[in-house]
Formats: sequence, C-alpha cells, structure tokens
Amino acid sequence: MSLADSDRELVVEELEREPTPAEAALFENLWSEHCAYRSSRPLLSAFDSEGDQVVIGPGDDAAVVALPGSEDDEADEDGDDRTYITMGIESHNHPSYVDPFDGAATGVGGIVRDTLSMGAYPIALADSLYFGEFEDEHSKYLFEGVVEGISHYGNCIGVPTVAGSVDFHSDYEGNPLVNVACVGLTNEERLVTAVAQEPGNKLVLVGNGTGRDGLGGASFASEDLAEDAETEDRPAVQVGDPYAEKLLIEANEQLVDEGLIESARDLGAAGLGGASSELVAKGGLGARIELERVHQREPNMNALEILLAESQERMCYEVTPDNVERVREIADRFDLGCSVIGEVTDGNYTCTFNGETVVDVDAYFLGEGAPMNDLPSEEPEQPETELPETSLEDAFDTVVSSPNTASKRWVYRQYDHEVGVRTSVGPGDDAAIIAIREAEQGLAISSGAAPNWTTAAPFEGARAVALENATNIAAKGATPLAAVDCLNGGNPEKPDVYGGFKGIVDGLADMCESLSSPVVGGNVSLYNDSVTGPIPPTPTLAMVGTKDGYDAPPLSLEPDTDTTVLLVGDTGLENGDLRLGGSEYLARTGGSDRFPELPADPAAVVETLAEVANDETTLAVHDVSHGGLAVALAEMVTDDAGLEASIPVPESGSETAAAAALFHEQPGRALIQTESPEVVSDAFEGVTPVVELGAVTDDGTLGIAVGDRTLTTDAGEIRDRRATIERGLE
Repeated sequence: MSLADSDRELVVEELEREPTPAEAALFENLWSEHCAYRSSRPLLSAFDSEGDQVVIGPGDDAAVVALPGSEDDEADEDGDDRTYITMGIESHNHPSYVDPFDGAATGVGGIVRDTLSMGAYPIALADSLYFGEFEDEHSKYLFEGVVEGISHYGNCIGVPTVAGSVDFHSDYEGNPLVNVACVGLTNEERLVTAVAQEPGNKLVLVGNGTGRDGLGGASFASEDLAEDAETEDRPAVQVGDPYAEKLLIEANEQLVDEGLIESARDLGAAGLGGASSELVAKGGLGARIELERVHQREPNMNALEILLAESQERMCYEVTPDNVERVREIADRFDLGCSVIGEVTDGNYTCTFNGETVVDVDAYFLGEGAPMNDLPSEEPEQPETELPETSLEDAFDTVVSSPNTASKRWVYRQYDHEVGVRTSVGPGDDAAIIAIREAEQGLAISSGAAPNWTTAAPFEGARAVALENATNIAAKGATPLAAVDCLNGGNPEKPDVYGGFKGIVDGLADMCESLSSPVVGGNVSLYNDSVTGPIPPTPTLAMVGTKDGYDAPPLSLEPDTDTTVLLVGDTGLENGDLRLGGSEYLARTGGSDRFPELPADPAAVVETLAEVANDETTLAVHDVSHGGLAVALAEMVTDDAGLEASIPVPESGSETAAAAALFHEQPGRALIQTESPEVVSDAFEGVTPVVELGAVTDDGTLGIAVGDRTLTTDAGEIRDRRATIERGLE
C-alpha cells in the first residue's frame, strides 16, 4: 500500500507534518476510489433520492424507507410505530475473482451487517451475478464457487435469498461481478444511525477477533486486477464465519431491543479505522482509541494491522458508559468477543498503540477530504444495423437455450428461500414477494442489470434496466417504492469507459425519476478492468415495491382453455421499425442494431400493469424481457397448459421482421392470461397497445405463428432446452 504523491501533499499540508505509517495507510484506503468515490461522486447528484417515503437516504450504512401508510409522524391506530424497511447493496467483485467462495460469502456478510447497523433485522437477500461466457471452464469455476459461497453464508445465517439475476458475457471473463442486496425490517423506535451522538460515550467492538485477513481490501478494490491477482492478492480477501454472523445478528437484535446502542457502524472496507472514523466524523466529533484493547485472534499484530484488517463479523457501537456492562453481558451470552476500545471526543481522531500515538487527524478531513477526479469522457458510438441471416427455428432453439435466458434453477435451488417464513413468491418468478405482516403488505423485490443492453447503448440500456425491474414488480401486482443501485464500471481513467459509466448513471437516474422511485442508496465499483479488458458498464438495480396482501398472479399459464393471452406493450409492428439492439438474439447469432425505443409514459405502463395484475379476471402475468417474446412465451407453457399464439408481421422483409417480432427486447411489455380481454384493453387504452396473441390449450404445446411461419414445441422440449446450466455443470 502506498499513498499517491498528490494525496500525500494534501495530507502533509493539512497535518503540517509527514503522516505516520498508520496515517498514510489509513488515508490511502479511505481516499481510495472504493471508499471515497472520487471518480463517481461528481455524477451521483443526478439521482433523485428524496420522497415522502424516504426516512434516511444515501450516506449511511443502509437506506431507510417507510412503507405506504406509515409516512405520518403519528403512530398508527394501534399505537404501533411506523414500519420501516432498510435497503442496501454491495459489490465484492475483485475478492470473488481471487477467491470465489470467500469473496462472495463475505459480500453477503458485509451487506447483512450494514442492515444490522441501522437497527434492522435482515429478512431477504438478492444476488446479481455476472461471469464470462458459460462455455469457458474458468467462468464455470468462478460461477460454481460464487454460488456456493452465497448459499453457504446465507443459509447458515438464516436469511433467505429470494431474488437476483445471472448473466454471462465474454467481457466479464477477467473480472466477474458479485452484487448482493439486503432488505431489513425495523420501525421508528428501533432505528439506529451511523452518526456519533455525544463526547464521553464509549466505543465498543463486538464480534469476532481481529486477524490479518483482508488487509488493504479497500485499496485492492480500487485498482485493475493484475494477471497474477489470484495468488498475489489473496491476503486482501476476507475469510467469513457465518455462524459468528448469526450470533452477531441475534446479539444486535437484543442490543436494539434494549435500547443500548447510540450509533453503530459495521466493520467493512478499511476495517476498524474506516468504521470508527466515519462514525465520529458524521457526528462532527472525534475519538480516542487504544488499539491494543482490540480483541485479536492472531499474536503480535501491529497497529496498522489492527487498524486496517477487514476481518469479518465485527460491529463498532457507540454506548453510554452506564450501558457498557450490559453490552458485555449480551456479547458473552452469544459467545462473541467484546472490547471497550475507546471513547467519543470533541477533538481529533486519535489512535494509540501501547502508549504511542500512531494516528492524530481530523476525522472529517480523513473521511471527506479526498479530492474528486475530473476525468474526460467520450460518448459511445451508436451501432450500425447489420442483421444476421438465420432460420427462425434455429434462432428459437439458440435463444431459448442460451445460458442467459435458460432456467437459473441450478442457482436458486441451492439457496434457502423459505427460512423466516415470509416468502410468498420465491426465486424463479419475475419478482419475489416477502410478507410484511407488521404492515399487512407484500414487498416485491427485483434485482438485476442487462449487460447486452448497456453495451449496445449505455444511457438507453440503463433506462431499460430500471423499467425492466419496475415491470417485474408490476407483474406481481406491486408498484415501485424505492431502489438502490450498484454501479459497476471499468477503469474510469479511460475516456470511453468513463463515458459509458456516465451514460448508465444518467440513464438509471432518468428512468427512476420517471417512475417516481427514489434511488435511496447504493454502491460504486470501478476499476473492474483486467488483462482481458474492461467489463460492460453494469448498473445493477435492486428495486422494491408494495402491494396489499401477499398473493400474486403466477408466471406460468393456468390450464383454462376459455382464457386468452394478450401482449401488452408497443410491438413496433405498425411501422415495421422493430429494433434488435442489445438482444440475446444478436449476441448469439451475430450482428448489431439500434436499441429499441422505450414507452413514452413508462410510469403509466407500470401502474396500469400492477392494477391489471391484481384484477380478479387475471390468471397469469409474465414480463417480456431477455430473449424477447419467444422466451417469455416458452417460459409460460406447462405440461397442462399450452398456447396457440399468432404474431402478425409486415409482409415486406418477413424473415427479418419475424425475427425482430420474436426476439427484440423492449422492456415495459408483459404477457397476460385473462378471462376478460376487455378489462385489459380498457385499462391500457391510451397507455400502450394491447395485442391478442391467442387462446390457451390443454396439450402443453407452444405454437407460434409468425406471419406465414409456424414454430411448434411442447413443454417437455422447452424444459430440456432451458436446462443448459444443469447440463453444462454435470
């Protein structure tokens, strides 16, 4: 680790002396891109983070949002406090390349502790994962290790993984992405923040002992991956202990229940130095810490190691002197280590080690003094239209069996998504539904991005990602409430890479504002670059929505032959201007095209879809997205319920038009099985077109007539084709 010369000059000017080795290392980590957002913060003001539902927005360990009907300051009729959810998202990209199991596992642990530090109990996880081409053996190794790490940690701590996404793209080969979101539950009385309250209060470290793992993790995450990263950077990866985390979850719950915590911060990036300095800086205060008091699991650790180690399962609490002994008792009860390491002051942030002062700096300067980067950017070029020549039959087979559109059952069957008995709709559907019985509401959760979309058109692709997540939620009858994002990009010092990153920030912000879904928090991960090149600009969005009750229409067709399936959304068939840009069809068959236009009024589409999904005449709803209409139809068919669908296409260029009709991926569309087509048509009148596709059959066969061509496949064949991942890992 080393502090950049330009940064060292600023530090020397502020301190009026040379920094100590511990100070230099602390500044190097807290002023890194990973912690200080030096290249991204100038762009993040594009996001609208305010709303009546927003209790705490960006800047704390997690955001806090009030559920509908809980916005007023007064308690509800039963005298209960307002019901809050917390939302957070984190990346563990570089660690998951170096050590896929521990890298992914500790990503889960970190985002759960962010939830704990707000006084919330974690109730759901969502993981969005991105790897190189599935056919590549190294990608499979990373994929299997990451999924195993997530499932092991999440299952052991008893938090259900209910939603997420998996994408494969050649540009992730040298740098996979692991983005994990967590939703927690709390209320007004239990709410805790990371703002230190009062000088004289004690700083108490609770959890696992401090070791040497994870040293320099923040700086490691702020540079490109080297060719030898898997061996050379292994010490920067933390090692998790989910059983200790489970004890920490329950101990934290007890501490919150008894009102023993004044403020809290979990130990993540930059370890104790990061957590404790940020805690007091947010309160405009300082601290005095005696590093030798920190309970350790390895002998002879020096001051820098104790200060910066990113050992897992640790929390830093501000506690009044009168409550310290009770905190010790609770920690002992849960077999957790507990150290009173110092106290809050109204002076500098100081750390001593065996009587020697090793850190003496202004906490605010340490946390907020890093200068922002003013980087050049280039607008990405728009692709030319070059469409492939391939038969519809071959294209259907290829797209339906692509790893990106294939079943992800192999992934989510490894996750315990029932633990906690809140899961009403689990993984494998458009969105998950979690029962918030405290507010008698269902919470819909959708998470993901679309690297093909944002590679083709960063701005429009990111807008489409936001609309896609909102459509997933609406398909379950919920309306968007709020979102958090994980903005992943390559090396921002490259103008073309930074231009693409700027595009996804602006696109995501634009669509979320249109949907009245404030972006209340998030994470930025840059320098996702390796010897194989930069990753695609990847704006993972985790969005939640709410609905009355916990039930939702299924994704699969109901076996009722007296019903009709409708396509809701702009087909583009009227003018023949179907666009295939960003589609899995082009990714698998070659070629390029412009990205599809999005609906003129996306908020109205989402609101109306949620309304129709909750109508008693609606039997099934499924959004149309990756793979286009062909994949959405294939996913709805079951052994008991088939479909005879007819899709009209323009006479001219029928083969190309037929391919575009089946495989273009404009989001904001949905398939609806209904007993009353008039209800759907009336609801969407003036909002978006509604096209009748055909009637449900009882033979489990999907027949798609596209112009003068007909594709026929039964449900069993579709299942076999969509089992690509299981076959590839046998």
